[in-house]
Amino acid sequence: MTITDEAPNRLGYRQFGVGGFTFSRDEYFVTVEWPTGNHQMPVDHWLRCIQRDVAWGFFYGIVNFDSVIGTMNHYGTVDMFAGRFNEAYRRAEVDYNETFGHDELLGCFKAMLSDWTNEGYDPFAAPLETGSAFGPSSGSNDEAVTRRRVVADRMVSVPGDEPLRSDDSGFPVNRAFADVEQGEPVIEATPGYEDELCSFNLFAYLSRSDVTWNPSVVSACKESLYCPTTEEFTLPVIHGNDRVEWFVQLSDEIQWDVEDRDTGAKRARVIMRAGDVAAMPADIRHTGYSPKRSMLLVWENGSPRIPEMIAKGEAPVHPVDF
Repeated sequence: MTITDEAPNRLGYRQFGVGGFTFSRDEYFVTVEWPTGNHQMPVDHWLRCIQRDVAWGFFYGIVNFDSVIGTMNHYGTVDMFAGRFNEAYRRAEVDYNETFGHDELLGCFKAMLSDWTNEGYDPFAAPLETGSAFGPSSGSNDEAVTRRRVVADRMVSVPGDEPLRSDDSGFPVNRAFADVEQGEPVIEATPGYEDELCSFNLFAYLSRSDVTWNPSVVSACKESLYCPTTEEFTLPVIHGNDRVEWFVQLSDEIQWDVEDRDTGAKRARVIMRAGDVAAMPADIRHTGYSPKRSMLLVWENGSPRIPEMIAKGEAPVHPVDF
């Protein structure tokens, strides 16, 4: 990763480069350049995308920022691409792909987030809860862009694991969830087993989330991971699955656009309301829209073997046959 030796531009922003890619921003847009082309995106959308790529460690499979730019995780190395999954770019032979070490690309994105995020703007927050990403450079918001993602070893509330959220720890109840009961379960354990049982109120925990579209691991049983999240406005990325994901809608409503992972051809429009369950196949990409803040449980199988098993035909791309 390189930061150009040039001074910041007239707006106060630095230019970044990694491999054949260079990145620059002005008051409204980010420009991405590569040896065969260039592309622009609104800066607020760009920051929301790379914030999640950083927080997720490039996540499972493909994270498309839009129909042109994105990353593909190989769990040790990461591809950054332009037009790889865009038929028009491939046909014109201006698509580009380059492979980087995980830490090299992550370092570039982290430095970009720090330099390009202005004071008062939080890429993880809903638009109604944050300031503006636009305009000349004005301070920074490293506290927001360096948040630590919740990843429980066993379960939230287990001694020595991730703690519960509270007003005192800086997590007030979100404005949309003022009606969520905050009481915790009462455990009546058989004598001698008092230290063996733990539980927590998941709805209360989620009601205090200060981020959107950021699945946190709240419980883990071997490779089975419960990753709930609160959603509002749009999922900025288009996630291309490399494994099946189960979605359980815990409250309110999310609308999903589902496309073929490699071609972008429309596959489905899914509207999920509280109580609905859906499985996102391993050969699709999806993005979501949440008209008001909602709660979603994402159930993941974190096994690193799954992409290889699917490629060899040892595991299906969809979990259920009807």
